Amino acid sequence: MLSSVTSPQELDERFRTALGELATPERRRDPDEPIRDDTRLTGAQASRLFDAQVTSRHLDLAARWLRGFGEGYYTIGSAGHEGNAAVAAALRPTDPALLHYRSGGFYTARAAQVPGSDPARDVLRGLIASASEPIAGGRHKVFGNAELDIIPTTSTIASHLPRAIGLGFAIERARRLSIEPPWPGDAVAVCSFGDASVNHASATAAFNTAGWCEHVGLRLPVLFVCEDNRLGISVRSPNGWVAAALSSRPGLRYLAADGCDLPAAYDAAAEAVAWVRRHRRPAILHLSTVRLMGHAGADAEMGYRMPAELARDLERDPLIATARLLVDAGVATPAEILAQYDEVGWRIRKTAEEVLDEPKLASATEVVAPLAPRRPARVAQAVVDAAAAAADGASSGRASAFAGRLPEDLGPLTLAQAINATLTDALVSWPQALIFGEDVAVKGGVYGVTKGLRDRFGAGRVFDTLLDETSILGFGLGAGLAGLLPIPEIQYLAYLHNAEDQLRGEAATMSFFSAGAYRNPMVVRIAGLAYQEGFGGHFHNDNAVAALRDIPGLVLACPARPDDAAAMLRTCLAAALVDGSVCAFLEPIALYHTRDLHAEGDGQWAARYPAPAAWADEHVPIGRARVDVIGSGEDLTIVTFGNGVRMSLRAAATLAAKGIGSRVVDLRWLSPLPVADIVREASATGRVLIVDETRRSGGVGEGVVAALVDRGYVGAALRVASVDSFVPLGPAAAYVLVGEDSILEGASCLLAG
Repeated sequence: MLSSVTSPQELDERFRTALGELATPERRRDPDEPIRDDTRLTGAQASRLFDAQVTSRHLDLAARWLRGFGEGYYTIGSAGHEGNAAVAAALRPTDPALLHYRSGGFYTARAAQVPGSDPARDVLRGLIASASEPIAGGRHKVFGNAELDIIPTTSTIASHLPRAIGLGFAIERARRLSIEPPWPGDAVAVCSFGDASVNHASATAAFNTAGWCEHVGLRLPVLFVCEDNRLGISVRSPNGWVAAALSSRPGLRYLAADGCDLPAAYDAAAEAVAWVRRHRRPAILHLSTVRLMGHAGADAEMGYRMPAELARDLERDPLIATARLLVDAGVATPAEILAQYDEVGWRIRKTAEEVLDEPKLASATEVVAPLAPRRPARVAQAVVDAAAAAADGASSGRASAFAGRLPEDLGPLTLAQAINATLTDALVSWPQALIFGEDVAVKGGVYGVTKGLRDRFGAGRVFDTLLDETSILGFGLGAGLAGLLPIPEIQYLAYLHNAEDQLRGEAATMSFFSAGAYRNPMVVRIAGLAYQEGFGGHFHNDNAVAALRDIPGLVLACPARPDDAAAMLRTCLAAALVDGSVCAFLEPIALYHTRDLHAEGDGQWAARYPAPAAWADEHVPIGRARVDVIGSGEDLTIVTFGNGVRMSLRAAATLAAKGIGSRVVDLRWLSPLPVADIVREASATGRVLIVDETRRSGGVGEGVVAALVDRGYVGAALRVASVDSFVPLGPAAAYVLVGEDSILEGASCLLAG
């Protein structure tokens, strides 16, 4: 009778019993010939793949063994999925791979193609959270190794599929732009996932984008591999649903095979890979598999699966199937296979005992070391280098890009114009830079911020995407890994919330889970915040930034003024190149075309654009605020950002007329906050008014107050924040948003105290 879950011991005993029932045939096939009449897989290849399958199986058994005495921390295994080793065999070791957490056979087979690799030690180190694990360094158990071109993925189901689209796109686009990517020009990006993932929004977005690219003639060498065991933990995939869902995707070639039958899986994989590599078009390989030993160590399958179903899966055990294949072909005897099985098991047990004593991560400093490296001196030098590159092209490339009208010669620019000029200079200075998103190319952006860039640099570097924020970020995720500098645009902040996990679970975690071996250099431009006149409502006046500030390592910039916008955008681009930073560049929509500060026609909100020679002098490091002293600057400190800067400066002028001196601190960087500047300027007056246009709960102001408390500030502090509400349409917005009157009222309360 079956227990509640198939145990490692039962799986091991069943393999031994099945092996004992096999008989050596009279005729032995030549190992260099097909192992079966209906396949191209040779006996020698099958033997090598069997070794990878056995290694993967014993690693699963070791995971349970280690967990049994408290030394292992991960028991989601690949037992029943070992047929995915055939996919690795059909690919080249230089084809970038994003792997499902049950693709252990793929990992061990890929490692066997790269001399000097030790996949068993790699995986065992991950299981025990060893600091010596080659990809995550003990931060997570993932299949990843830069030497094997296996890019780590997180456990967020299907979130890596949009990145796979970006990888395929970047391989082709880099070649078109004569940029040297990390992989050969004919490489194929492969991405594996489970059947339940087919239903996830990220997967749907990826498949749709792949089909869209095919429809418009955009080459995309991506192979999707669905490992279908018919279960999402305990929830069954309805019979026929996965095949129907995958085979009906427009623009994607569909192939299917029995993933428990090694020759069938190999032939289908080889056909799929050859087709993608030759035609540079996407395909889906649907492999039918089984899941053995449950979802993870604590999973009691009998609570949701019938004994007969478990027995049927055991009958399809791919390890037994491959052993039978080798014996039937005379490539190996049962005794030889058993000896191989035991030798691999002994070696893995021995290796496990060796790695048990390896050190774990020992401090918070060690844990966060690869999360968000900050090398401000190198970032500043990158800005200087960009200036030199721009200056070198002043007589030709730069002058041509600006159609002979250099921005430094045009007089004061608005925020939108300054960003446009900075993007132009970025495309001149960095040939690997790409700008893309909805409406950014032909139209030039909803607010004209990217106007003219496509005409100046061509559709290869400035292009429109389909309307899907997840896929827009996916393009960026893949492009950054390929050595490009992606600058995607999300049209409105409210639209980003559809795809935030691409920043949280994919972009920001990449350096963390790869110990810096892989990076996601990316600057995401986002139009946001409120105060638009004549055009409003929540979806175009969103002030929710808490989700972005909560992402470890992410840089969140929010320029209020044109000169800051230019300098900060250059800083973000340089940080992406130098440190692999993921930057969100939040642009206040209401200030895009603003020119005046106090009175109509005063032009005090516009600013001159600096020539490249001045970029170094006007450089703005990440995490440094801007301070304006109004009057004596001795009575009040106003800490604010975005639209709050302009309102606060106007309020400060009103106070100055009454003899009250203020310091207006423009945070500029919402993450990381400029803590040192905040504390210094707060201490200068002893009275701090925090003007927060986001929200009272979860707004930026909470972080400012916390910074003051943590640093021992002992003066008075008061917050003026927007109401915890979405932004309504029309004049009603004034009831929930911070205004100049509320700033003056808050200042009066502080000064009266």
